[in-house]
Amino acid sequence: MGDTPLNSTKNGRNAHRGGAARTFAGPRRPTAGPPRHRGGGSGTVNAQRSYERYLALARAAASSGDKIEAENYYQHAEHFFRQMKSETAQ
Repeated sequence: MGDTPLNSTKNGRNAHRGGAARTFAGPRRPTAGPPRHRGGGSGTVNAQRSYERYLALARAAASSGDKIEAENYYQHAEHFFRQMKSETAQ
């Protein structure tokens, strides 16, 4: 096989990565737009809207016969349901 180890690098390329050179994007920068803070008064409204949306998607997937997609959407709906309940309890 030669003198080089299996995963040696040459010009910044790794043999196990398809020969592509590694690139680094750097730190993530915030996108333009309004700041997104946790908390506030509209959290329950957004959770309610998301709950209803995912519940409708789950019902549509169930009626089309896709049980796995329906279960996925039901789990998303349950997450937002719990979020609504925890926000109203506070």
